[in-house]
Amino acid sequence: MKNLLQALNPLKSILLIVIMFATSRSNGQQIKPSNGGYAPVNGIKVYYEVYGEGKPLILLHGAFMTIEGNWAELIPELSKNRKVIAIELQGHGHTPFSDRKLSYATLANDVEGVMDYLKIDSADVAGYSMGGSVAYKFALQSPKRLKKLVIISSTYKSSGWLPEITNAFKSWKPGLFMNTPMKTAYDAIASDKTKWTKFIGQMIAFAQEPFDFGDDNISKISAPVLIIAGDNDGLDKIELAKTYRLLGGGVSADLAPMPKSQLAIVPSQGHVSLMMQTTTVLTYLNNFLK
Repeated sequence: MKNLLQALNPLKSILLIVIMFATSRSNGQQIKPSNGGYAPVNGIKVYYEVYGEGKPLILLHGAFMTIEGNWAELIPELSKNRKVIAIELQGHGHTPFSDRKLSYATLANDVEGVMDYLKIDSADVAGYSMGGSVAYKFALQSPKRLKKLVIISSTYKSSGWLPEITNAFKSWKPGLFMNTPMKTAYDAIASDKTKWTKFIGQMIAFAQEPFDFGDDNISKISAPVLIIAGDNDGLDKIELAKTYRLLGGGVSADLAPMPKSQLAIVPSQGHVSLMMQTTTVLTYLNNFLK
């Protein structure tokens, strides 16, 4: 595997690892949702699944992924004492493709729309990668609907990634995604598999568009935030430290109260391998959300 990745350019390496991650998780989920279907929100139908009972926890997946591909290992454990609501974002998984322009603001509105549909007043929200950016935007747009926020290997601005990551996004071409297990997975569950090319084009344009939700806005998030990152996951750790300080962290807890937000840096982990550390991620989630 190491030799294979070295033989590829950085873009293809990232894509290959993501594909392997998404497809390797397909058999992890051993339980069935107690409820699920489509919520009509903002002119599209958003697919969701509900597991368990208790305090609501909303899960938002990463780019090109699905509920099962991202959360298969965690849902059975998280749903033992929580109501887990997992959402598939526009064009992903069962949620149909739409020509509606993708934006973090729109996707965050969709999350609130699903909450309205399910009559959930407020919830904890956890997002990975792209889903983490959506979760940040949700925290800013719908603060009264948020209890606690979990951000896994994600950022609220393009400059939160290392330059080599943003440069790789700029090189993405639709052909890289053809004839991959990702395409096979899409064909298996997409409501209209003829939309694949449009979906990929839309996602590439979305990934290449710079974004920044604003430091001042992030500093106003009142909900407790848990940030989980791999030490080598592509996030700029200098920017990540600044983010944590904006959220009230980075203090000396021996001289001042312990902040309500938390930062966990998991050693020897990349962007994809971090989500494979099921026990570690689950422990952080359970301790923070209790």
